[in-house]
Amino acid sequence: MDFGSFLSALTPLNLAFALLGVVAGTVIGSIPGLTATMAVAVLVPITFSMEPASALILLGAIYTGAIYGGAYAAILLNTPGTPSAIATTFDGYPMAKRGDGDLAVAIACFASVTGGMIGALALLFLAPPLAEVALAFGPVEYFWLAIFGLSLIASLSTGNLIKGLVGGAFGMILSTVGVGEISGDIRLTFGSQTMIGGFGVVGALIGLYCIPVLIDLVAVPDRHLKVEDDIRSVRIGEAFGIAIRSKFNLVRSSVIGTLVGILPGAGGSVAGLVAYSEAKRSAKPGQKFGEGEPDGIMATEAANNATVGGGFIPTLVLGIPGTPPDAVILGALLVQGVRTGPTLFESNGAIVYTFIYGLIIATVLMLPTGLLIGRYAYKSIVSIPKAVLVPSVGFMTIIGTFAIRNSISDVIIMLLLGTFGWVISRFGFAASPIVLGLILGPIAEQGFVQGWIIGDATGNLFGMFFGRPLSQAIIAFTIISLLYPAFTAWRRRRVAT
Repeated sequence: MDFGSFLSALTPLNLAFALLGVVAGTVIGSIPGLTATMAVAVLVPITFSMEPASALILLGAIYTGAIYGGAYAAILLNTPGTPSAIATTFDGYPMAKRGDGDLAVAIACFASVTGGMIGALALLFLAPPLAEVALAFGPVEYFWLAIFGLSLIASLSTGNLIKGLVGGAFGMILSTVGVGEISGDIRLTFGSQTMIGGFGVVGALIGLYCIPVLIDLVAVPDRHLKVEDDIRSVRIGEAFGIAIRSKFNLVRSSVIGTLVGILPGAGGSVAGLVAYSEAKRSAKPGQKFGEGEPDGIMATEAANNATVGGGFIPTLVLGIPGTPPDAVILGALLVQGVRTGPTLFESNGAIVYTFIYGLIIATVLMLPTGLLIGRYAYKSIVSIPKAVLVPSVGFMTIIGTFAIRNSISDVIIMLLLGTFGWVISRFGFAASPIVLGLILGPIAEQGFVQGWIIGDATGNLFGMFFGRPLSQAIIAFTIISLLYPAFTAWRRRRVAT
């Protein structure tokens, strides 16, 4: 943490890379299908001829910008630009529909910067001890963590819990299609070569969230967002006031994002959903989550941006990528000749600290650039006629889905899932539980199978799943998460009588 590394991060070249990365990442992240992982991967070859610290700053800035950029499409189009922005749609789009899309964009920006700063500061000061937390998680803990994530369906199912659980189960079934996580068996493909690759999360996400919106846009003659006579600029002062009043929610969600980020494979989508569930669970009287509640946006955006700094902790200290973009950046580090591990801060301390300071600077730069881009994005989306908006968004969803694996089959699956999602929405089934099951299914399966193999080999199957302290703690949280909605409903009935 020497002052020289801070000055190195402040050189004009590194500042330019940080600014360029944030802008590029924000724009790429706002396009459905072009994820943060893709944004980083596409630009990795450019960094091979750069200095290691500058290369890391550019990639880190692109990563953090892309995570924030996903909020634009989530708020203005009800389509998560990245998987991390799933929960942003819950309250962001309702706010936009009632004419507060400009406020929602500003709130997302303040929350993203706060979460990004807390995650980066945790990386700066707490990397070694927090990395030990990641090592304490074995296969069984990941299994129970996935089950805990599935228990959030109880909070996400605002209308009908049974329908939410059915949707989550259906999502888990979809996650088992194709090659098995551990065994390598071919499952549920019904002889189709196309289905061997399974249902990609991003393609399913685009289909289930975006296609129903496009169908509704075509079916309804009115504008998709409320239009004011005088379109205001992004409401910075009002958003800042809301953020200050909800500072506890911001800090709590940022800490959740940081802790989830250090768990390899969890990522921003899980962090955002957990933080949203916690914010909803501790809601004050009068707050209506799912109907345009600002605290819902703040919880999600603070958490998913905190995973950027949190994910770098096991990546740099242990050489274990915390999130998919971290895996790409880890590869770029190896090409640069930088070896990660416990001795990294000693052998390449100048490079690492310059990068961390550069990440903090990029997060600060995200505030003015995010508000500026958000202002024009809001005005553009509101003003564009449907005849232009629908084909443009439809084209981006097709290109984004195709670009993941260069497969036209993924596009067909995306369109079919989207049509299916629109049909079941008429019967009260939401897309979010299905996507949650699809994301957590592989994590649960891998953890369960590995835990079962180890427990069976050691002759302590019960102790393997229920005897470890971390597992017991996660199980307790899961039970609380499942019972809490029923408890609050009972308490409200009791107060009413």
